[in-house]
Amino acid sequence: MLQTEQGLLNSDQGIDRHSALALSLRRGAEIYDLFALANRVREKFRGNSVDLCSIINAKSGACPEDCSFCAQSAHSKTDTNAYPLLSKEKILGAAASAKKYGVKRFCIVTSGRKPSAKELDEICGFVSEIRGMGLLPCATLGMLDIGQLRQLKDAGLNRYHHNLETSEHFFSEICTTHTYRDKIKTIEAASSLGLSICSGGIFGLGESWEDRIDMAFALKETGVDSVPLNFFTPIKGTLSGNRELLNPLEALKIIALYRLVLPWREVRVCGGRAVTLRALHSHIFQAGADGLLIGNYLTTEGRDPADDLQMIKDLGLEI
Repeated sequence: MLQTEQGLLNSDQGIDRHSALALSLRRGAEIYDLFALANRVREKFRGNSVDLCSIINAKSGACPEDCSFCAQSAHSKTDTNAYPLLSKEKILGAAASAKKYGVKRFCIVTSGRKPSAKELDEICGFVSEIRGMGLLPCATLGMLDIGQLRQLKDAGLNRYHHNLETSEHFFSEICTTHTYRDKIKTIEAASSLGLSICSGGIFGLGESWEDRIDMAFALKETGVDSVPLNFFTPIKGTLSGNRELLNPLEALKIIALYRLVLPWREVRVCGGRAVTLRALHSHIFQAGADGLLIGNYLTTEGRDPADDLQMIKDLGLEI
């Protein structure tokens, strides 16, 4: 039997796997009932505020990993720019620009399995200065060990971002140069140091609803704080470049189910949201989201941040 709506609103445990699988089968008008429930759960556990973050692609391209969705992989044949670690001036300038839009968190992202020792020293300096600007520094630097993560924390890092990407079952279909367990190990190391954890995945790579739900429960088990949901944008030359965009209602249903599985967590909609959701873009909050990545993404352009701020205001939400 499915959990009742009142039971969901009175419990902070979220729906069970059986209920999640049943709800994933909803079609037609029933989908909007699902969105309404997810919206009420969002209001109950997360309120009406929207958490904003922004990123900078601080080192791009030439990545040895073979993630099928990534334009920065050396296994892809794209025209994505490859460049070394950006200067302090460029990174801090981007952070200052993001802050003007009410961004709370700013994340430094680098391509590759992990940065070199010299690069990590430089990044630690960036982290300290971003913290001094009144922003919460975040980093996405690959599969770091506990010593490297401790170095970042000592520099002032607040949150480490490391996506699971998909379910353990499906992972080998999208990447073969590292494993799902490598991902879990990195998250566990960051968590053991008391760092806030941001981890989610990407949808639209051929995964099943079971895979999507399995990842949601894996994230619940790891105790992550923020769950970024990305929707695959086909880029010519990537290993998955011939796939089509997800249907907008399917993408919204993913958001809703993640809210119902993870009622207390930040559910943050990130890459691919504008091109995937199109005219239904503003429905992300009614479907249960309470966070946004604003500005540009790693290799694709995002929406104008001013448009996102206006959307939030029009919906009666707060930053």
